[in-house]
Amino acid sequence: MATALILSSHVAASSVGGTVQVLALAAFRIDTILAPTVLFGRHPGWGAPGGALVPVEAFEGMLDGVEANGLFGQIDLVITGYFASAAQVRAAARTIDAIRPTPRTGDEPQKKPLIIVDPVMGDAGKGLYVDVETAAAIADELIARADIVAPNCWELERLSHTQIKDPAGAVSAALVLGKPVLVSSVPRGPEIGVVYADRRQAWLAAHVLAPSAPSGSGDLLTALFAASLLDGQPISYALARAVGGVWETISYANSRRYPELPVSEMGSRLKGVSTAVRMERLA
Repeated sequence: MATALILSSHVAASSVGGTVQVLALAAFRIDTILAPTVLFGRHPGWGAPGGALVPVEAFEGMLDGVEANGLFGQIDLVITGYFASAAQVRAAARTIDAIRPTPRTGDEPQKKPLIIVDPVMGDAGKGLYVDVETAAAIADELIARADIVAPNCWELERLSHTQIKDPAGAVSAALVLGKPVLVSSVPRGPEIGVVYADRRQAWLAAHVLAPSAPSGSGDLLTALFAASLLDGQPISYALARAVGGVWETISYANSRRYPELPVSEMGSRLKGVSTAVRMERLA
């Protein structure tokens, strides 16, 4: 059984951040270790979230405990997400550096852990929703350490200093960044999509734009894509399955008028390729 380390938010009453990723990965029988960067009661989109930021000393202490229990050698996947401070980002970078050379103790001792960085900084129409120092630390400390970077379109524009108007623009921005990229919220006429691009291939998974969507869909996308890669699936299928799982979850939430993503209710629908998702090879 695979094990994932998630460095992101814990939000008690909202399906966002590390909270939704724990639920999603459990559907794939992936064990999770969540080291929270914040402890909130609800998503800030609902209003004052309650709770508090996790002091960096506590964040580092949690990671020290995980390492002391010999678990760094069992980590198959690291996902980074929301950080409350630049100091937390630097602690995450040190953790990645410690995990990578640790001798493997799992079923596949030669397999290297997969590092996925979701550079949570901001969004279109909102701008930055972390402070400038934290955003700079994410760009400086985590992007270089990533195997895959998973931004939204606005974040990729900021990181690559490239304007994105369509899927071709997303591919160009990914090449500027110099890392394999999974970028969400890419416009395509009346559709919206997710683009995966690296130096060898590029794919678009697109669907009609939903009238509304609960928060957390980007976090869910990252987790579902990572789960498919750990399962040994090719990039194109992993993308189709991840976007399909997100689409089905959003559609189900809208049909039931749920305010949050109903991940625990989705079951096998998280793992299927939705007929609503159109795949296109870009390169």
